[in-house]
Amino acid sequence: MTEILEKAIAEMKKAPPELQDAIGKLVLAELQDEMRWKAAFDQTSDEQWDALAARVRNEIAAGNTDPLDTL
Repeated sequence: MTEILEKAIAEMKKAPPELQDAIGKLVLAELQDEMRWKAAFDQTSDEQWDALAARVRNEIAAGNTDPLDTL
């Protein structure tokens, strides 16, 4: 366990039980979300990545995008 996580858990232990439960639910939900994203990325083939990159290049060439610094 990292030092930061240990510090966070030590602080959470000082909180009331209701807050501990709320934070615990948030952490579990975040971990589940990260696992779903990892699984989705792991299942994406090179051909799918290539198709996505081509689509993005076409949208940029067609002027259908906005520069990031203007958002």
